[in-house]
Amino acid sequence: MNERELQAFVAVARHGRMDLAARSLGYSQPAISYQIKCLEQALNTRLFARTCAGVTLTHAGAVMLPSAQAVLVLMDGIKGATGSAGATPIAA
Repeated sequence: MNERELQAFVAVARHGRMDLAARSLGYSQPAISYQIKCLEQALNTRLFARTCAGVTLTHAGAVMLPSAQAVLVLMDGIKGATGSAGATPIAA
C-alpha cells in the first residue's frame, strides 16, 4: 500500500464516486479505480460496495478510513518538517 492508494481511498470515500474523486485529485477515473483495486488486493478485502449511484464503504472500509486519514496527515507533516519538496538527495 502506498500514499497514492490511500489518497484515492480517502477521496473516493469522501466523494462517494470514482469520477469525482479522480477529478479532485487530478487523475483519470481509471487511475483511481486501479489504485482502489491495488489497495483492496493488498489488504485482501473489499473497501467499497459498488452501486449504480457510486460507491459506499464496506464495514472494512469504514474501519480503515480514520487510519488512512491519519496516515496521510502524518505523511504531510513529515514532508513539511523535512522540506521534502526540495530536499537534498542522500549520497549513496
